[in-house]
Amino acid sequence: MLSNTRTTRIEWSDCDPAGIVFYPRYFEMFDISTTVMIERALGMRKLHYLKQFGFAGHPLVETRATFRIPTRFGDQVEIATNVIECGRSSFKIEHRLTLDGALAVEGTETRVWVVRHPDDPKRIKAEPLPAEVVAKLTQGAA
Repeated sequence: MLSNTRTTRIEWSDCDPAGIVFYPRYFEMFDISTTVMIERALGMRKLHYLKQFGFAGHPLVETRATFRIPTRFGDQVEIATNVIECGRSSFKIEHRLTLDGALAVEGTETRVWVVRHPDDPKRIKAEPLPAEVVAKLTQGAA
């Protein structure tokens, strides 16, 4: 399955008054990591793949995380992101955030490929993943 690793620095705005990362910020890091991985796999920015495939996005329907060790302002962390499952219209992602090689946070996401609802453009509905996208998500390491 597809995987990608990126490095990022913990910024002041990521931290709470105790000086450690405020937990919702990890979910933002994971969201960015998912987008970076898909952009790399498809060879285009998110704005372009939204247009090319004519869909509204890949929102979260389930997420969870386990927090093992804290990270702090200035830490360089590595986030390994992997596709672990592809369904008809959904896919599951795993994230492993490490600090100096130690697992700090692990998380999962389930996302659904959606389009605008034909009867009400304010709503969305699940759409089968395009075969080209499934092929890219289920390939070896990117």
